[in-house]
Amino acid sequence: MQTSELINIGSKTLRGKNIESHKIDSEIILSHILRISREKLLTSENEVSKEDVVKFRFLISRRERYEPIAYIVNKKEFRSENFFVDKRSLIPRPETELLIDPIKKIFKKKNLFFLDIGVGTGCIMSSILKEIEYSRGIGVDICKNTIFNAKINLKKLKVENRAKLLCRSFEQVFNQKFDLIVSNPPYVVKREINRLSNDVKKFEPKHALDGGNDGLDVVRKVIYKSRSILKFNGILALEIGRGQYFSVLKILKQNGFKKFRNIKDYKDNVRCIFSTFLEKNIKK
Repeated sequence: MQTSELINIGSKTLRGKNIESHKIDSEIILSHILRISREKLLTSENEVSKEDVVKFRFLISRRERYEPIAYIVNKKEFRSENFFVDKRSLIPRPETELLIDPIKKIFKKKNLFFLDIGVGTGCIMSSILKEIEYSRGIGVDICKNTIFNAKINLKKLKVENRAKLLCRSFEQVFNQKFDLIVSNPPYVVKREINRLSNDVKKFEPKHALDGGNDGLDVVRKVIYKSRSILKFNGILALEIGRGQYFSVLKILKQNGFKKFRNIKDYKDNVRCIFSTFLEKNIKK
């Protein structure tokens, strides 16, 4: 069977399940099986072996059940690097990339010591370590399996010698002072999880999504904890959910933080807040 024919079969199957990215997903799955780039796949016509056809149909059947393409091919691009990903960790999103450039600008050529709360795949931590030469970091996550994925990616990007991973709650981090705390915490309102797309609600780890009744349970804890482990004038960089800006801003002010920068996503929503800790600003 020819590659173009197989792509069309996969695309038609996925389209029947109302998967909008049916054509791209079919191409990605076949390029993954054949171990060639998607660009090369689309610019050349080749015969696909019976064995690879069987593999293709199996992976298409997984996507047909709405399993995310990133879990099927075990990779997701972030900051132009392919990160290993599976069901043990949340899939990196483009919005999360917005955290990195401001951090680079602030700490370029400085001796940065940072904490990544909820390290997940390690995409944030690995990117900071790779893009800021004089940086060291600690990543914490409550999930042992997620830590395993982060280790893979730190090693893949060859930055593991400047990183330390801890399987524990960030509330158990003591006797350390950081220049930067960065976090993409769970911020989805609990009752809205079942309204998410099938890809997300059926497959991605709920503990990495569930932000409690108002979506801000973990955000509050991160902000409160950061007061005791950030250096004076240290920076807290948070990714937040759509429509949460004013609520998070209020929590920051109540805990002695002063906002100095917002980053908007591609739909003009504030998705990242950068603030500095000034203890004298804490509201009693």
